[in-house]
Amino acid sequence: MARLLRSSLFFAVLFLAASGTVRAQVHPTLESETSVVVPGHPFWIALKLVHEPNWHSYWMNPGTGLPTRLEWKLPAGFTAAAPQWPTPALIRDETGSISGMGYEGTEVVPILVTPPADLKPGSPVVLAADVSWLMCRNSCVPGKAALSLPLIAGATETWNPAAKAEIEAARARLPRPMPGWRVSLTKNGNAFDLTLSPDPSSPPARTPAASELRFFPESDAVAFDQPQVVSLAGDGSLHVSIPISTDPGTVAPGRLVGVLRADKGWDATGRDLGFSIDLAPGQGGGAGAARTSSPATQGVARSLLATLGLAFVGGLILNLMPCVFPVLGIKVLGFVQQAGAERRKVVLHGVVFSAGVLLSFWTLAGLLAVLRAGGSELGWGFQLQSPAFVFVLAIVMLVFALSMSGVFEFGLSATSVGSGLQTKTGLGGSFFTGILATLVATPCSAPFLAPALGAALALSMAQSFAVFTAIAVGLSTPYLLLSLFPGAVSVLPRPGAWMETFKQVMAFPLYATVGFLLWVLAGQVGDTALLNLIFGFVLVAMGAWIYGRWCTTARKPGVRRFGGIVAVGVLGLGCWLGWPAAPAPGAITWEPWSAARVAQLRAEGRPVYVDFTARWCATCQANKRIVFSSKDVLRDIHDRKFVMLRADWTNRDPAITAELARWHRSAVPFDLVYLPGKPKPVELPELLTPEIVLNAVK
Repeated sequence: MARLLRSSLFFAVLFLAASGTVRAQVHPTLESETSVVVPGHPFWIALKLVHEPNWHSYWMNPGTGLPTRLEWKLPAGFTAAAPQWPTPALIRDETGSISGMGYEGTEVVPILVTPPADLKPGSPVVLAADVSWLMCRNSCVPGKAALSLPLIAGATETWNPAAKAEIEAARARLPRPMPGWRVSLTKNGNAFDLTLSPDPSSPPARTPAASELRFFPESDAVAFDQPQVVSLAGDGSLHVSIPISTDPGTVAPGRLVGVLRADKGWDATGRDLGFSIDLAPGQGGGAGAARTSSPATQGVARSLLATLGLAFVGGLILNLMPCVFPVLGIKVLGFVQQAGAERRKVVLHGVVFSAGVLLSFWTLAGLLAVLRAGGSELGWGFQLQSPAFVFVLAIVMLVFALSMSGVFEFGLSATSVGSGLQTKTGLGGSFFTGILATLVATPCSAPFLAPALGAALALSMAQSFAVFTAIAVGLSTPYLLLSLFPGAVSVLPRPGAWMETFKQVMAFPLYATVGFLLWVLAGQVGDTALLNLIFGFVLVAMGAWIYGRWCTTARKPGVRRFGGIVAVGVLGLGCWLGWPAAPAPGAITWEPWSAARVAQLRAEGRPVYVDFTARWCATCQANKRIVFSSKDVLRDIHDRKFVMLRADWTNRDPAITAELARWHRSAVPFDLVYLPGKPKPVELPELLTPEIVLNAVK
């Protein structure tokens, strides 16, 4: 009854305050970590709430008050995940009584936005939302604002360093299960008893004092404003008694969901304030039993033994994944070649292959552990997020494919050294194939593998290494069994002339993998960089062809040396040309051209640069590379605040055709520079130089 009366008085004050004119005391804005949206690539934005001194707004469960809400108005195909609310604080009235749960000062609320995969690069993107909140001090006033965030679609993100750092810092402070604690829950009459016990195998970074702790419930069925009894046991365990609401009509909750706050933090830095809790009475376990924001860690088997079993089965299933099939072809070919060999040699190859897989998984596990300790938030398959890694992997696959197609042969110099060196080279090949299998297999995350990997990222370092070992054993088991049982190997056909055909056929899955990796790179780099990358692949293939043509044993030593030097030079040139370097600072962001957009910008007095271009136009591509890589051009364009419009004529477009005809043009390239106060634009020649463009924009 007391709570009902207080709520009634609260809304009466709210109504009276809303009837007058009050200046907004909470200032909301939308921020984005990137100004360029890549099709299909999720990115983080944030709702930033800046409160005037002594004013506050409310959490998702306000207690008494109204929560902050967002109503999105997103472009077609875009989705916005639920806001990730920071750890709240208690709100007290003038008498010191608890009146709600919310925020003061500056709070950043991260939100993950996913654009559609078919988003057209160059198209403008506007994320809009109606935000409503309640701002209170001595009285309360509702607030509302229509927010918008203008972005543009492109091939690669352009990061906003300040916003990105702010959003990443906010995400790092979000409530989550804290390592080093085992959590359990019981129900005792009209209260929940929450117990946190230190994990002996991995002690917590810090044990908060009992006076620091307060549980913030997400459900109204838990009494947010009643005293909570907190105690610290001699073994370091924390006990929190949380009352259940006794208000009429309240149904007792079946779970305890919310955030356990430590005012001075759960870690030594004081950054991690919130421990997220989601438990039913009778449940308990490690920190993974509490709710986590990472979907990969949900549903993980409670026992380490069950997790290891899932990891082993996941490793087995990885052999059936499409990205592993090319490596399977390489390894099966190796077993075919060894079909008539002695058992010891076959077993040795299987063991060496397994060692390569194990070492690679241990290396990845160690890398993840180091990065995780440094605060990085990584998902499995993170290596394919690096354009440089994808490029190198694609080059390796391309060289393998060319070798299997007969363009050149590995190990030509070994043919005259003797059988001992050949055997050593063969074992080295098995070891390298194990490493390659790991590199291309890990991003697949087979169905049974996902929960095991989620557990590995949340477990202690020793347990995590055990999970990675189980995955590696599962991946290598079929090959090891094939080498241990000669009968299985003898079923394979004997070596013969058919092997050359088989080898060349097995090159095509590798070419398909190169195509897939090229498609991945297309989503990570810009158009010009992608063209350079394709030409780089051509030069790498040419280097392999030169090596296969002039470095055979049939050639004279001088010819072989010269051919090797040229081959290495061409291959190096291809790698240099195609290397996906980071975008240059101040890189241009293009908007799609339209006559209406030109008219609008001219009416606003904005300088405008229009580029009529097409992908199939070689001169257009040369102009872009020569002109828009010039630091002087980029600086002048940015300093003079030019709006850059691109009329892409790659596909038939009647509007662009008509505009070209209006200027008595029937082909591209064609560039126009509109300057404020000038009735006519400057027409540029077909072949551009930085000097021509600089003179025009001035």
